[in-house]
Amino acid sequence: MANSTTSKRAVAPLNVLSVVAPAIGWLVPGAGHLIQKRWVRGFLLLASVFVMFILGLLMQGHVYKPNGGDILAILGFIGDLGAGGLYIVSLAKDLGQGAIAHASADYGTKFMFVAGLLNFISVADAYHISIGKKS
Repeated sequence: MANSTTSKRAVAPLNVLSVVAPAIGWLVPGAGHLIQKRWVRGFLLLASVFVMFILGLLMQGHVYKPNGGDILAILGFIGDLGAGGLYIVSLAKDLGQGAIAHASADYGTKFMFVAGLLNFISVADAYHISIGKKS
């Protein structure tokens, strides 16, 4: 049973940073932390997401486009969309549109998917830091 005198961390109301940090963090992985002066975490996230996405492209992984196809293609699109600006650039340059012909291309697809999911988590983390829920 919790003690009634236990203090909880005060959560700040929504502010400009709580909207800007997640948006910037989605577009440029790690930037949501960098604008909040969380240098180490921001650069680690930037490097992790960027390297995973680029390695996925180099392994000839598939970049999913928006579609209403089967559930796996929709989930692939959501995962890739998480990479933010990297996803937008890859679509604009028509990268990752080849057929998955060998195992390394399938691994590349998974690398890009996981990079997007990691970026979604980092966006949520940047938001929680900006509202004071997490330090």
